[in-house]
Amino acid sequence: MDITSLKQTSEDQWELPATGKMRAPVIFYADRALLEGMDDKVREQATNVATLPGIVKASYVMPDGHWGYGFPIGGVAAFDADEGGVVSAGGVGFDISCGVRCLLTGLQAEDIEPVKEQLADALFANIPAGVGSTGRIHLDDDEMTAMLRGGARWAVDRGWGSREDLERIEEHGSMQGAEPEHVSQKARHRQRNEMGTLGSGNHYLEVQRVAEIFDPDIAAQLSLAEGDVVVSIHCGSRGLGHQIGTEYLREMAIAAAEHGIDLPDRELACAPLRSEVGHRYLGAMRAGINCALANRQIITHLTREVFSDVLPKAELPLLYDVSHNTCKEEEHIVDGAKRRLFIHRKGATRAFGPGHPELPGQLRDVGQPVLIGGSMGTESWVLIGTKEGMARSFGSACHGAGRRMSRHRAKKQWRGSKLIKNLAHRGIIVRSVSMRGVAEEAPGAYKDVRAVVDSADRAGLARKVARLEPRVCIKG
Repeated sequence: MDITSLKQTSEDQWELPATGKMRAPVIFYADRALLEGMDDKVREQATNVATLPGIVKASYVMPDGHWGYGFPIGGVAAFDADEGGVVSAGGVGFDISCGVRCLLTGLQAEDIEPVKEQLADALFANIPAGVGSTGRIHLDDDEMTAMLRGGARWAVDRGWGSREDLERIEEHGSMQGAEPEHVSQKARHRQRNEMGTLGSGNHYLEVQRVAEIFDPDIAAQLSLAEGDVVVSIHCGSRGLGHQIGTEYLREMAIAAAEHGIDLPDRELACAPLRSEVGHRYLGAMRAGINCALANRQIITHLTREVFSDVLPKAELPLLYDVSHNTCKEEEHIVDGAKRRLFIHRKGATRAFGPGHPELPGQLRDVGQPVLIGGSMGTESWVLIGTKEGMARSFGSACHGAGRRMSRHRAKKQWRGSKLIKNLAHRGIIVRSVSMRGVAEEAPGAYKDVRAVVDSADRAGLARKVARLEPRVCIKG
């Protein structure tokens, strides 16, 4: 990216002032190297977001920002319904509520080494992954509606997990305001047999070792210590979320014109929050959030079953579950006044700081865990939300490394079978249904996740707590 037009306000904060049709500036959180490594399309998309009606403060780009659909991935923007603010399906993304869940195990790294191959095979056999994967759960229309309304609470009610899990999930496991009646039959049909499945792309289940602790006090409060084994699950709302996004983007392209919204890019299709289309999308999108929460809850149950068989002494309580493709109505302080705003986070993680009333009692004094996913052969991270981040980015942080290379280019550069062999030499076991998918998700196709995390830490968006290294990876 050409950064000559940007004003650097700190080591990891840059501003593009509002000009022309922009209603707000663009603020980039990244160091110079990360920023220069971003595609120029990122600046173009973030600038386009800044032209939308009702935007508040700024259009933000996180350190892992890269080109997306309409909004950049790593994009954050808040809108005020009282000022004509909009909701954009492209600002949420197609995989609604894609997110990361981390489970503790009570095990040490040496506990899993003798059974690592057995564990990998059992997880791969028990948790369906890949394009079009289906599971052992089949929902009729009534159960589909109940799932879309209840989220992880629905899953727990049916025996997939415990009540204690719900306290460590955003929205306590169930997104309020979901309206399943606004989810089409086609979206429902796509999801009918996909509950409890990982899907494809960068989705995964990883058994990881806590390799390094950066904040011992907070780590202790999160029950993390060096050498511990944890399990991370990265997936979303599968076909249902994609269908919701596809259908409402078409509707929003028409609605934007009807409401006199001048779109600089058709992919930025949106509708006023207080419009009929906007209302229906919010209801459907919230149902999509519940689908993702229920999906990760079921996968958690399946993971616990495997560990119970292979490593019976393991216990798998939930550390936390965060989403990174959402639009949520939240209360924030803007210029000293409380305002109800709709925060789009596309490829960005909610990162509430200590004292936030929406955090459960055990975490309220600490802050919200921020789970940053790696890329198969690279490290993942646990961070913690900050009070500074609440003011700097509406309580938002990065969500992963961010791609630096398209899947098409990655597939040309790497062979999946060779990658798996090389990772095995490093002690990382990979199981996948697709060698092409492994090549597309090669670690080298992503940015340096440590640089991304360091930048978020220096910018005050979230603080580093622990670095995690993969030992077993089940890949979609």
